[in-house]
Amino acid sequence: MATKETIQKRFDELSKSIVQNNPQNPHWVDNRSWGIWSSSALNLVEMVFGVDSSHFLRLKRIVEKTPASFEGEYKEASGVFLGAKDDYEKGCCGALERMVSGEVFGDFVAAAKNALAEGNKDVAAVLACAALEDALKRLANTNGLNVDGKDMSEVIGALKTKGLVGGSQKSILETMPKTRNNAMHADWEKISVTEVGGVIGFTEQFLLANF
Repeated sequence: MATKETIQKRFDELSKSIVQNNPQNPHWVDNRSWGIWSSSALNLVEMVFGVDSSHFLRLKRIVEKTPASFEGEYKEASGVFLGAKDDYEKGCCGALERMVSGEVFGDFVAAAKNALAEGNKDVAAVLACAALEDALKRLANTNGLNVDGKDMSEVIGALKTKGLVGGSQKSILETMPKTRNNAMHADWEKISVTEVGGVIGFTEQFLLANF
């Protein structure tokens, strides 16, 4: 996966690239240059912001408007792209952050699975609960909820209030703080293998659904 440094470098490269005007008609840009720039720009914006983002949808609409691009459309597309670049540099890139977080959390879940398979129930409990708690907080933060300093129960309550969790997911989540507290306070005798397996399974599905 591309690093933030690589993505920033690519934003810089594309923002400085110049689509050449067609020598036979100065009001139209060269089709080859336009094709190279527009495909690269779309790919980058989709990767960072997602296919449902306003940046991607606007840029895609402009690119698909006509096979050969009029100079004005290139300028419009450039404006949308520079807006996306500015948002990225200011940290407004939820899709990328969720993708990165999902990979990190996935590593925690995989480690928890391995620990449980090797009979290390306590280690597995700590890893799985840490991954779930961090994932819950990140989901809250990306949806405008301030959960700094709040415990898992409070974070879950905030997510429920905003409708970010519901149904069977909500009822299962309500049982997780007890397991988390037992794991973090080293009350190992209060945690069963089945319980840890349940946390791992739920966390895995939660990550797939949200990250």
